[in-house]
Amino acid sequence: MIRAEPLIEAVGLSAGYHGNPIINDIDLAVHAGEMVGLFGANGAGKTTTLLTLAGEISPLGGSVSLLGAPHPKSLFKAARQGLALLTDDRAVFPALTARDNLRLGQGTVGRAIEIFPELEEHLDRVTGLLSGGQQQMLSLGRILAAKPKVILADELSLGLAPLVVKRLLLALRAAADDGAAVLLVEQHVPLALAHADRACVLARGRIALEAPAAELREHPERVSDLYLSGSRT
Repeated sequence: MIRAEPLIEAVGLSAGYHGNPIINDIDLAVHAGEMVGLFGANGAGKTTTLLTLAGEISPLGGSVSLLGAPHPKSLFKAARQGLALLTDDRAVFPALTARDNLRLGQGTVGRAIEIFPELEEHLDRVTGLLSGGQQQMLSLGRILAAKPKVILADELSLGLAPLVVKRLLLALRAAADDGAAVLLVEQHVPLALAHADRACVLARGRIALEAPAAELREHPERVSDLYLSGSRT
């Protein structure tokens, strides 16, 4: 059930680099139990949005709230409050075993294996020898085992086969069903829409479309038309 108060919210948010805005006047909220897809062409501002919500980038304007309070303006402090950020670079330690990678998280190895039982037979392998999909399961499993309240996931499917992507999305969907607020940037739009509750599409640094995922599954051209309308470089 979606709470009235969002767990993470941006109001009039503008952000960018070296004082130059990439996103402008973004209003975006994600509630407990909700999975929201954030889509857009390359350069539209998706990663900038996620990094600003996480606290890695300071806003140029507007505000961000986390768990109903002003954002602590630091990824480290936000993480301590229950925010998790998953980037596209598979945040694992390749020289350590899969088991030791999981031990570095706030959850238990057993909980991570419950989420991704496929990893159990690889626990004592050096992580650098695992496939890209296994490494991403390891990274996401370490995050989900800690049961974060807010999950920001940026292109977790990059370079992975669709079957692996579906497996990762199912795990995120389960986390949302368990009460987390999930915001997902994803290149596989149809797959993401199949698991999301709602979707927002960025175009030229602004939210050009927000709609229920079910509606966009029926009319995918509404998303593709915005992709073709152009993006920032």
